[in-house]
Amino acid sequence: MSGPATPVIEVRALVKRYGGRAVVDGLDLNVAPGEIVALLGPNGAGKTTTVETIEGHRRPDAGSVRVFGLDPRRDGPRIRARCGVMLQRADLWNQARVIEAVRLFAAFYPHALDPGEVLEQVGLAERRDARYRTLSGGERQRLALALAIVGRPDLAILDEPTASMDVTARRATWDLLRRSRDDGASVLLTTHLLEEAELLADRVVIIDRGRLLAAGTPADLRGGGPGERPRLEVALRAPLAAAAVAELAALPSVAATGAPLTPSGQPGVYILPTDDPAATLREVATWLEARRIVPLALRFAAPSLEEVFLRLTGETEAER
Repeated sequence: MSGPATPVIEVRALVKRYGGRAVVDGLDLNVAPGEIVALLGPNGAGKTTTVETIEGHRRPDAGSVRVFGLDPRRDGPRIRARCGVMLQRADLWNQARVIEAVRLFAAFYPHALDPGEVLEQVGLAERRDARYRTLSGGERQRLALALAIVGRPDLAILDEPTASMDVTARRATWDLLRRSRDDGASVLLTTHLLEEAELLADRVVIIDRGRLLAAGTPADLRGGGPGERPRLEVALRAPLAAAAVAELAALPSVAATGAPLTPSGQPGVYILPTDDPAATLREVATWLEARRIVPLALRFAAPSLEEVFLRLTGETEAER
């Protein structure tokens, strides 16, 4: 029987200091073969420093970093032959044509994809002969993605891959990364789009001040912390009057929790914490029927990844 697969990226107790301050402070991070991992954190959390250390651009002050079991500093050429990198911002020569840039990067790899097919995949086929200076911000992002994947890498490291992209291009990029994952590639990405992490990543890693706060699948993280109550989400066509909101909060199974009814931030949507989901659903349905209110939705909902992120990073902020 074979053992567990060797991680593509293995970071152990990583420490990186600037001016005596630990920007990364004892961080552990793994990426398995064929896995998409999203690295999340507020500005200044240590994401970029962590990624640059994994790429071999920075030397750890303590701890270890291995990529394909190799040292990124000592074995850089061997790693780069199997790795594609997309920076958050990178410029090319203004006069370079799109197809020329992709062909150039393809020439660096022994088993590269067809440059024309890659441009089809990222939605730039019609711009193949355009010069770099004429591309929009979103088109430059798609070109940067094309350059990162044209070498058919075993590992893609992507910094904010869909920044500046419109919704259509963003979802096409997600589909492309899923296909790469399904073909066996691993992906480590940083993003400020929590929806992107929730819909795309197999695992999410949340850090702040260079320390690991949480790691797991999006579903695991959304399961809530210790003592987290189930929540009934009530979506209505229009917001309720204050007196009606007070009546909802006073329903027996809701009031028994001692937790306040929480506005969701969307007009007409209310979140009711409960220790007895079945009773709460009956009481709310009866209350709505008595007032001839037809809800748009009644559903039990876990906290969103955004809520989990804000809770964890907010707790860290409170410690400062």
